[in-house]
Amino acid sequence: MIRMIAVSAALAATPALAAGDVFFSLRNSDFVVLIAFLLFIGLLVYLKVPSTLMGMLDKRAAGIEADLAEARSLREDAQSLLASYERKQRETKDQAERIVAHARTEAEEASEKAKADLERSVERRLQAAEEQIASAEARAVKEVRDRAVQVAIAAAADVLSKQMDGKRHGELIDQSLATVGAKLH
Repeated sequence: MIRMIAVSAALAATPALAAGDVFFSLRNSDFVVLIAFLLFIGLLVYLKVPSTLMGMLDKRAAGIEADLAEARSLREDAQSLLASYERKQRETKDQAERIVAHARTEAEEASEKAKADLERSVERRLQAAEEQIASAEARAVKEVRDRAVQVAIAAAADVLSKQMDGKRHGELIDQSLATVGAKLH
């Protein structure tokens, strides 16, 4: 390394030599700068600055390499985590589709059951209405008959009262008593 520095210093001094002045004089500023520079380089080498710098650079490279390895590891973890979440998302989507299909099936079954219940209810109501109509007809017929009987009784009573005299009245009573007596014995 020192040889390299010496060679580069010698080559750096070449333009000053071409100027024509005496180079190896303390009055030549180029020479003084060269000596200061060589002393500075020598001091750096003596204090082991290049090896320290190289050590620091090696540590920095090792740190960067470790960071890169950690970044790769984190990337792989992230990719596996992403794959896991995508798988879970697919599973959740499939489960949601199954739930929706099941809900549709249950809704259709409930709809069909409701239709059947409604039809049975309509049939029961129709049957109840028909029974009420039949009952109303029977009541109406009975009322008409009762009224006809009342009218007939009233008409018979009126006719009998006009045709009935005291003698005829007695004969009918005696005849009724005889009929009742004969049937009881």
